[in-house]
Amino acid sequence: MKLIKRVWRLIWKTTMWFLIISVGLTVVYRFVPVPITPLMVIRVFEQTFDSEKEVRLYKDWVPMSEISKNAPQAVYAAEDQKFMDHDGFDIEAMQKAWENNKKGKRVKGASTITQQTVKNVFLWPSRSYIRKGFEAYFTVLVELIWPKERIMEVYLNVIEMGDGIYGIEAASQAYFNKPASKLNRNQAAAIAAVLPNPRRWSPAKPTSYIKGRQSWILRQMNNLAPLEMGI
Repeated sequence: MKLIKRVWRLIWKTTMWFLIISVGLTVVYRFVPVPITPLMVIRVFEQTFDSEKEVRLYKDWVPMSEISKNAPQAVYAAEDQKFMDHDGFDIEAMQKAWENNKKGKRVKGASTITQQTVKNVFLWPSRSYIRKGFEAYFTVLVELIWPKERIMEVYLNVIEMGDGIYGIEAASQAYFNKPASKLNRNQAAAIAAVLPNPRRWSPAKPTSYIKGRQSWILRQMNNLAPLEMGI
């Protein structure tokens, strides 16, 4: 009986500390730039122990005011066209993905920009149900505490955009030799086009597939209402 009480006490304390830390960190990141993410650390370790790779960690946080409006518009068009309307989850896309998964079809993921931001900032790469549970929890938390503009700002600054390249500023400098504030529509769409696999594809050297995605994104950008991303 004493053992059961101790276990429950430990579970209770662990849960309370997790809630305090997770809520506190989410509040802090509402205002403070995210210094580093779990994925960045994992990639550095992978590079360190791979003799064929150099250790690369290029990132440079910039506020939304220093990011071309073409960048959020491009990722909005490419990754999550319901971003401004949902509460972190695209239920319709999730249902379609579930149905297609049962049929054995490979389809585009149903992750929203909020979910992708959460995975990068707070979690580790994994497809386990435990990770999915944490992802759902943090997605609700972020949507409650951060405005949409902040979610987009953090997303654009932490997302992996190449081998050792994180965030729109580092990507813009690496691929187009210019600051993110100067990205034109074609360049922003090219960066957004490689996001499904940024270590395989390069915006600076697009394959025919990436050029096709870029063209599709540009058409979507023309059809979607402009995002107002001033913070």
